[in-house]
Amino acid sequence: MDIVLLVLGFILMLVGILGSFLPVLPGPPLSWVGLLLLYLTKAIPDDWWLLGITLVIALTVTILDYVIPAAGTKKFGGSKAGMWGSIIGLLVAIFFPILGPFGIIIWPFVGALVGELSNKSDNKTALKAAFGSFIGFLTGTFLKFLIAVIYFGLFIWKAVEYSGEIFTFS
Repeated sequence: MDIVLLVLGFILMLVGILGSFLPVLPGPPLSWVGLLLLYLTKAIPDDWWLLGITLVIALTVTILDYVIPAAGTKKFGGSKAGMWGSIIGLLVAIFFPILGPFGIIIWPFVGALVGELSNKSDNKTALKAAFGSFIGFLTGTFLKFLIAVIYFGLFIWKAVEYSGEIFTFS
């Protein structure tokens, strides 16, 4: 059973890293579940502190991934209309993946741009705010990827450390 948990955990780790870039997959939470499966093996001693802290980090980064593009819009001079446009664009990208994986980049930008233009901002201000949304998206994606890779490193470290106990066939 330990080997099954190890393999499923490893698969979830890889899917979690992939989920850092794809909007339909919550990368860090999937990576965390992979880590949890590893700790559910009989071979690896429970570390509820580590699992609790990593869960809070995974959930925080996932939530921030939805907030950061709107914050980037505001930081680059966008109005509330631009922030809402960015959020709506992100929701369009998630629920209607018209442009595939590129939609998660394009739609928040377009949403912020449309929001700013509807707020009667000039083209320069609207483009600047939309660029802020794009920077926010890149920041969120980088954070998710970083967390997923760190969790993968923890997974590999613990799997190698306890490999003798995991792969005993008695």
